[in-house]
Amino acid sequence: MDPVDALLEIASLLERERASRYRAKAFRQAAATLKALPQDVVDDPTRLRAAKGIGESTFAAIRQAQGGEVPDYLVDLRGDVAPERASALRAKLRGDLHAHTEWSDGTTPISVMADAARALGHEYLAITDHSPRLRVARGLSAERLREQLPQVRAESRGGLTMLTGIEVDILEDGALDQDAALLDELDIVVASVHSKLRMETREMTARMLNAVSQPHVNVLGHCTGRLVQGERGTRPQSQFDAHAVFDACAEHGVAVEINSRPERQDPPDDLITIALDAGCLFSIDSDAHAPGQLSLLDYGAERAENAGVPAERIVTTWGLERLKAWTE
Repeated sequence: MDPVDALLEIASLLERERASRYRAKAFRQAAATLKALPQDVVDDPTRLRAAKGIGESTFAAIRQAQGGEVPDYLVDLRGDVAPERASALRAKLRGDLHAHTEWSDGTTPISVMADAARALGHEYLAITDHSPRLRVARGLSAERLREQLPQVRAESRGGLTMLTGIEVDILEDGALDQDAALLDELDIVVASVHSKLRMETREMTARMLNAVSQPHVNVLGHCTGRLVQGERGTRPQSQFDAHAVFDACAEHGVAVEINSRPERQDPPDDLITIALDAGCLFSIDSDAHAPGQLSLLDYGAERAENAGVPAERIVTTWGLERLKAWTE
């Protein structure tokens, strides 16, 4: 097995199971190091082990691959990490409108996310790093976001169109945490609540109604903010008038995100039904923070299919031209 391929597959599987981001990053770094090393160093175990970026676990995987074996660690991960779920709806998804990079709280450069999207056969991928209010996630100021945009566009090739975007915070009064003129320049705006999730129902409803009524917003991200499993623990869902909020989404053409992260399962099934009845559009997104998490779309597709969401009402089943016509 090619050692670089082995290291990258290990990293992707660790990312898919949402393991320690540092472990996954170590294997990606080792793959990059190995690709850059002269062949004589690669062939010399002593010099290879001493190379910066090669640790004990990554060295063991490299040596087993060089010896014609599938590394033990990779064999274990292939057995432990749940394989992608197959569904009719997953096969119809053509892209992803919610993904993060190392510019905010993701783990890899834009180029690596683009490569992973191409490998999955995506037609488009939106890079939606966080906005400035979310400091814990290194949210992008207007200046940093403007700097990022040409780098996102530059990765469009090989059948993949990269879309510029942002996951903009919905502030307490429903305002959006970024300059309106800059939001106008973006292809995709995902608006999400990240603070004061336990706000009183009436206030949270007004906050979300104000946000989804603004013309810049394309997608309402993980609308309840809940966590149902995972290393971050659990968190109850925000309380708001779902009928009022989803009626407003339908009126303004804002898609309700079906967030594919298993620890979120957001919206809950009962809210998906309310959004369906309201006539809403939907967007099945990975909310990926690493390349291996782009494949999590299978979880969102499975939930949407089980809830009876028609494919034609899911914007991420649309081709690029129709998608752009909707966002504009």
